[in-house]
Amino acid sequence: MSTDTPDASADDAPSRAELAARVDELEDALADATSEDDAKKMSIIATKGTLDMAYPPLILASTAAAFGYEVTVFHTFWGLEILHEERSKNLKLSSVGNPNMPVPNAVAALPGMDRVTTKMMEKKIEDNDTASIEELIETSLDMGVEFQACQMTIDLMDYDEDDFYDGVTTGVGAATALEDMADADIQLLV
Repeated sequence: MSTDTPDASADDAPSRAELAARVDELEDALADATSEDDAKKMSIIATKGTLDMAYPPLILASTAAAFGYEVTVFHTFWGLEILHEERSKNLKLSSVGNPNMPVPNAVAALPGMDRVTTKMMEKKIEDNDTASIEELIETSLDMGVEFQACQMTIDLMDYDEDDFYDGVTTGVGAATALEDMADADIQLLV
């Protein structure tokens, strides 16, 4: 083996200070790449307060939060029923106007049919060990989902803000909801 092979000189090696500066630069780049400013955001508008329409925004919100999304759910009009601690435990299922309901509209319109179809759905939920509305709300809140109650609807429908689940943000208007939607990666109207 020849000793004439050129070796990298010690002069070409970076100094400790240069290496430390490069490490700092890479750590800053990593922090910027993983900062919360880059977190994905989801904005959901919940407008319905029936049993079958309470599940979609809650399941989507909790699932997105589990995947690291920053999630906001703006509840307006009948969607506020979902956030009402007592009323959310007694949401009904309308049997009229749902083409997938196993009851013809002519029968569904009979008095008491909403109670029957609601009981059918509640049994299906129980038999499948599906989380309750209350469980989904509490899980979502624990995961950082922000549930917002539309202030105009609170005033219009004469809701008492103290009746909402603890952790629900009240006093939110349409402008705030629009701002949130504009910043979100995913916007859904349910």
